[in-house]
Amino acid sequence: MKKILAVLLYTGLVTLANPALADLAKAEAMREGDMKKLTFHSDTQPAGTAEFTTFDGEPVSLEQYKGKWVLLNFWATWCAPCRKEMPMLSELQTEFGGEDFDVVTIATGRNPPPAMKAFFDEIGVDNLPLYRDPKSALAREMGVLGLPITVILNPDGQEVARMRGDADWASDNAKDILRMILGKDTAG
Repeated sequence: MKKILAVLLYTGLVTLANPALADLAKAEAMREGDMKKLTFHSDTQPAGTAEFTTFDGEPVSLEQYKGKWVLLNFWATWCAPCRKEMPMLSELQTEFGGEDFDVVTIATGRNPPPAMKAFFDEIGVDNLPLYRDPKSALAREMGVLGLPITVILNPDGQEVARMRGDADWASDNAKDILRMILGKDTAG
């Protein structure tokens, strides 16, 4: 009985000390349908530090996103599931993007800039970044095998969850999970 009380007390203290951990546990418990593929890590994982580039070739790193939650999506122009889910990621950026959250999209591997632009134009996406990782340096560093891969980074720039494959990111369940992670009202 003392062990059970000690565990409950410890859990309560951890939850009070770090509400973000409690929100991640609640978010994990909320997963349904496609979101079941979203794997939350028991411990945060380091995110990659390799530079990638803007559409125009200027160097960028994930460091510039520290201080906000990031839904980081690795994709490619030839990837059919990427084409299917990109408009949903765009919808998340429209609904949640701002001071504390961004959807960041990075085309990894051989993706000619004109093909990237055509990809976004064809599916009607105009609010997501056209970042490039032409030599897959960041993707390799972050263990991206197959596409699409979506990673959730906390404001400290650490990976807290990962999904392999596409998902309905515009679903009510996906949005409720994001609301929980972001500490927003999950009622709607």
